[in-house]
Amino acid sequence: MSAAGGRIRRAVSAVAALAAAAAAAVLGPLPAQAATGTGGGTLVRTDDGWLRGTATAEGRQFLGVPYARPPVGDLRWKAPRPVRPWDGVRRATGFGNRCVQSASWDPGYENPSHTEDCLDLNVHTPEGRTGRLPVLVWLHGGGLTAGAGSDIVPDSFARRTGAVVVTVNYRLGALGFLASAGLDGEASDGVSGNYGMLDQQAALRWVRANIGRFGGDPGRVTVAGESAGGRSVCTQLASPTARGLYRAAVVESGAYGDCAGRERQRATADGAAFAKKAGCPDPRTALACLRGRPAERILAAQAGFDWGPVVGGAFLPVQPEAAYRNGSAARVPVLNGANSDEGRLFAFSQFDGRGAPLTAERYPQALAAAYGAELGARVLRRYPLADHASPTHAYGAALGDRMFACSALRMDTALARRGPVYAYEFADRTSPPFASLRRLDTDFDFGATHVNEVQYLFKHFGLTSPFNAEQRLLARQMVQYWGSFVRTGVPRADGGPAAPDQRTRPGQVLSLRTASAGGNTIDATVRDTHRCDLWDAVPAS
Repeated sequence: MSAAGGRIRRAVSAVAALAAAAAAAVLGPLPAQAATGTGGGTLVRTDDGWLRGTATAEGRQFLGVPYARPPVGDLRWKAPRPVRPWDGVRRATGFGNRCVQSASWDPGYENPSHTEDCLDLNVHTPEGRTGRLPVLVWLHGGGLTAGAGSDIVPDSFARRTGAVVVTVNYRLGALGFLASAGLDGEASDGVSGNYGMLDQQAALRWVRANIGRFGGDPGRVTVAGESAGGRSVCTQLASPTARGLYRAAVVESGAYGDCAGRERQRATADGAAFAKKAGCPDPRTALACLRGRPAERILAAQAGFDWGPVVGGAFLPVQPEAAYRNGSAARVPVLNGANSDEGRLFAFSQFDGRGAPLTAERYPQALAAAYGAELGARVLRRYPLADHASPTHAYGAALGDRMFACSALRMDTALARRGPVYAYEFADRTSPPFASLRRLDTDFDFGATHVNEVQYLFKHFGLTSPFNAEQRLLARQMVQYWGSFVRTGVPRADGGPAAPDQRTRPGQVLSLRTASAGGNTIDATVRDTHRCDLWDAVPAS
């Protein structure tokens, strides 16, 4: 069979598989009670068709709901298209496919995903609540190359806060963020590479159109995320095409690199290098060649490139930091923060996790390799080993301060120019490692590291964390703060201090701690603690 014939056969097989999957998802004729507008709380009509979810002790859940057409075939590297309506009732009782990504150490991610039909979301509604409820839309983390909406189970959060919670899948890696000259020619604004971010906006538009049928208020939507999800939120804050899709935002550990996007020239150069690596070196045929490559080949070729949003088009005219400072960013309340020991996870991954803990003798060389000789020497003076439990902890402190803590504080200052911004720091250094780390055979002290706060808000990977009594209390308080912000735009908790608004209390943050560590307090020393005088003077990373 010719190469063209092989491509046709694969395309026909893919269409047949999609049709079979769609048929399996539909339960058949509309039940009589649905036709009369009844049928119980697990039967809901959306703009695209009827869904049947499930009821749990916490509320209702509708899983694997498509919000855009599968981005396959000719729709690969195209802006998301509307879902084709279906007949009958579609099952919404199981999570959809994860977007294309490699295997990882996270629970449930032992195998890679090569499925591009992944543009689904999940809706969780609280038990016993009526009326038009506030809505939280959660964007998952994973470096914009991994993760899924199913990474958190927010049903308990929904019940305790009286909010509807929506979690979202979006395209990742090269399939979500490839930019090239050929794709620029197809883009309506001449700038390609923002497909994953446009997916997020499509999900928010689905929420605006449909969430009222689930008891949610489309006028009270908060968009939130952690790590790459937080970076997505701070990018959406700067995007003109996201205006009106949400009325508040939460950025958790997402300010790294000052939330900067890729400049178009660099992004298209990376795209050309990626095409060559994927076996499509001829610029004249690269795009057609890449669209013919299987997802496995695309995934294998994407390693070593920086995938993320691209600046210069209608989606992101200027860098987010510039949008914050010039006043063009969305003027909505923002809850923004980081964790006190962000860098320990990354330092562990670089050293101890590879069986080669950083030693005192190698510490100066490691800093020089990371920051260059001159800056590395300054970092060595500011992060002496005597101040830390181990060289890996010292290295992690410098890394976390530069990437996360000081970036978050700078973002607070910039955001305060355009509206309310409330600052927090998660500082429970006794917190158990999050689920992925608990699977490792290590006694490394991760402290309040990257991702660790997520388990205090939701069931991370659907698991219950092994909290002690003080940590359970802190988790309840954090849910109150986040829930208050989702409902009112101001984070408050019973008996706790109000989170400081950076417009009137610049540099102060709500420090979230267990009772034995002093409880939740207002900390005015975080900039000094994280040595931001050093890091604010060097380019963000």
